[in-house]
Parts: sequence; structure tokens; C-alpha cells
Amino acid sequence: MSDAPAQPSEAGPSAPPGPSTVVAVLAFAGIVVSLMQTLVIPILPELPRLLGASASNTAWAVTATLLAAAVATPVAGCLGDMYGKRRMLLVSLALLVTGALVCALSDSLVPMIVGRTLQGLAAAVVPLGISVMRDVLPAERLAASTALMSASLGVGSALGLPAAAFVADRFDWHLLFWTSATLGSLAAVLVTVVVPESGVRTGGRFDLVGSLGIAAGLVCLLLAVSKGGDWGWTSPVTLGLLATAVLVLPAWGYYELRTDQPLVDLRTTVRRQVLFTNLASVAFGFSMFAMSLVLPQVLQLPEATGYGLGRSMLDVGLVLAPQGLVMMTMSAVSARLTRAKGPKTTLMCGAVIVAAGYGLSLVLMSEIWHIMLVACTIGAGIGFAYGALPALIMDAVPASETAAANSLNTLMRSLGTSFASALAGVVLAQMTTDFGGYPLPAENGFKVVMAIGAGSAVLAFVIASFIPRRPATARERPADAAEVTGAKV
Repeated sequence: MSDAPAQPSEAGPSAPPGPSTVVAVLAFAGIVVSLMQTLVIPILPELPRLLGASASNTAWAVTATLLAAAVATPVAGCLGDMYGKRRMLLVSLALLVTGALVCALSDSLVPMIVGRTLQGLAAAVVPLGISVMRDVLPAERLAASTALMSASLGVGSALGLPAAAFVADRFDWHLLFWTSATLGSLAAVLVTVVVPESGVRTGGRFDLVGSLGIAAGLVCLLLAVSKGGDWGWTSPVTLGLLATAVLVLPAWGYYELRTDQPLVDLRTTVRRQVLFTNLASVAFGFSMFAMSLVLPQVLQLPEATGYGLGRSMLDVGLVLAPQGLVMMTMSAVSARLTRAKGPKTTLMCGAVIVAAGYGLSLVLMSEIWHIMLVACTIGAGIGFAYGALPALIMDAVPASETAAANSLNTLMRSLGTSFASALAGVVLAQMTTDFGGYPLPAENGFKVVMAIGAGSAVLAFVIASFIPRRPATARERPADAAEVTGAKV
């Protein structure tokens, strides 16, 4: 089969969208999904009043999204490999829009949690988008495109925070979700019109038992980790959930190794390149959250504390927004370095930059420009690293397993973020200072969390050093699926 693109006749249909258009649409879909994750941050303190519920119950608006995303990501990846990645992209975006509409029409707790759960089920859009790119883009466009798609998570979160804070400050809070529904609908229409379906599919039978097993194990683990600080780390509920996860997840792994069509091919995940890439992803997810937790608090705490900067949530968003632009810019640099030196080198460079950013925070965190410098430095490192991770995964797995493997890698990052949240919560709860009769996180507590973030970046560097360096002849291999199926754009 010739690789030359067909030339439409003068009277025939217009040429199909080019690679740049496909990449732009997929990246836009990724940004829309990451915007969804920041929507409730500006209104979290007000949710108990807005929904007529306790603060502990309204926290489920965040927890439900986290749990749904963890369960949906590997399942959607597997279904994408089996029945079509574009199809699962559209299903995910439909769930996001439905969830946004439910939240937009809600004034009480239960519909809000239901809507946020549905929105969390859309979390697989980014790994699915990366997998579509592998199948339909020419090889020379793949590195830059997947780096941009991977960075869209951070870009959307950074840009979404000031936008959400602005809307929450000046308009009815329901507008946040009407906006999310509108953007999700636009993304779905663009994907339908622009993005071609890949011909790379495995078909077969869906592993229902495996999906239920991983869902049960992950929900128990993440519930214990995310709510353990509220319930008590030694409470019967927390210990019971952890014990259940310890029992269920190994049993699930045993089952997956013995079924013909597993949800997750564990034999692939223990290949050296995949294993160490996923472990590095956990460390990077852990490292990224330390910044997300500390910098907004330092910006918002009263100046009278001696280390807070007394800024509003809108100011917080504006100060942190440049980080997203830096991340997007660095994704292009990451792609060039990956083409020249391989994704392992890019990942290790990202780890060094992130560690340097956290090092800066230990001495520079008393001025607005200090915070911006720290955030942009860490964002640059994350842009490098997140661009390299999908390239490493796709180098090591066949095209028929791309979506499942990328989804699992995304899940590993989320697990790292959850563990970071739990550990940082313990540190900040133990290291407090009295302010007008109220305990606030102490300055040294913030520095300890940032030092842990630096340490996790160093750990990611060490883990990445064990990833095998691919030969130069293999650097264009991820496009094999497009070559075989003729699915090039």
C-alpha cells in the first residue's frame, strides 16, 4: 500500500484535516478535561453553605471525582484498544458533559456528587488521545504531539484556576458547570468532525471480572489514603479499607495473569521499560502535588502570619497561570530532546529541573515573583517529564495495547498524587502554628512538604536511570500502527 496521500479531485470532497488540526482538537479535549478538575476549587469553602451540607460531606465532590477517574482510566483504555479509541473518547466526553449538566442543575449534595462522579469518568481522555495520535499521525509528528497532549493536563489546570475563580467571584456558581458542559460539547463535536478512527483494534471479550476487581481494590485503597486523615489512620474504617485493598489487588493480579484476555496485561507491565516508567510516574505524580498543595496556601494565608502573602483565590490563579504556559512551551522542547537523545534522557532532565524548582522554594517563597519563579521552574520540569512518559510507554508496547498501557501510566501518576496528598496532610497537620486561636500550617511544615517534593523528583531521576536506553533505529517505531493500517492523516 502506498503511503502517498490521496489527491481529491476538483469536484470531490475536501481534503481530510491535517495532523496539526487533529493534534489541536485532541489537546483541546485534554485541556477541557483538566479544567473540569479545577472547577470546584474556588467554591470548595462555600460548598457547605451552597449545598446545605457539612464540610466533610461536601468534600466528596472532590473525592468522588478522584475515585471515578481511577476506576475509569484503565477500563476506558482497555475498551479503546478493543472497540476504538475515538469511540471511547466520545463516550468519555459525553460523560463529562452529562456530569456537568447534573451539577449545573443541582442545589443539593447528592446530585452534585453524582455529577462530579460522572465527570471523573472522563479522565481517560488524555491517554486515549495520545493513543489515537500513535495510530493516525506520521512518525515525525508523534513526539511533539504526544508531549503537547500529555502537558494538556497541567496546562488546563493552571489556566482553569484563575478562570474558575473569576467566574465564582462574579457570577452564580452554576455557571462554572454550564461552561464545562459547553466546552465538553464543543470538544465532542470537534472530535467527531476532525479526528479519524484508528483501524488498530484487538476486539475480543471484555474482562468484566478484572474491571470489577481493580475497581474494588483501587476504591478501597484511595478511599483509605484520601480520607484517612479525616477518619483517623488507625480507625477501623481506614484499616478495614487498607486490609481489603491488600487482599483484593493481589487476587486481581493473580486472576489477570490467568485469564486469556485480561483488562491489564501484567506481563507487559513488568517489562523493564514499562515497569520503571510507571514507577517514575508515581514519583512524578507525588512531586507535582506538593507544589499544588503548598503554593496556593502560602499565597492565601494572611500576611500577619509572617510567611503568608494575603492574596485572593483569583490572585492565586493569576500567579500560577504562567506555569501552564511554560509547561506547554517546554513540551515542544521536550519533543526535540526526545528525538535527539531519546525519552529516557528527557525524563531525567525533567526530574532534575523539578528538583531544582523545589530547591528554590526552600529559600525563595516570600514574594509573589518567588512563587511564580518556583511554579514556572517546576512546570518546566513537568513539561519535560510528561512529554517523555508516553513516548517511553509506546516504545515498549505493541500498537494494539497502546490505550491500555497509557491509561495505566496515567493511573500511576494519579496514585502518586493521592499518596502525596495523604503524606502532606499528615505533615501539615502535625506542624502547625497558632494564629488568633486557630491552628494554621507552619512555615517549616510547608518547607518539609516542598523538600519531600524535591526528594520524590530525585527518586524519579534514580528510577529513570534504570530504564533501558533504546537504540537510535527504534526511535521512529511508534508509528508502526499507522504504517500497517494506512490510518495516516
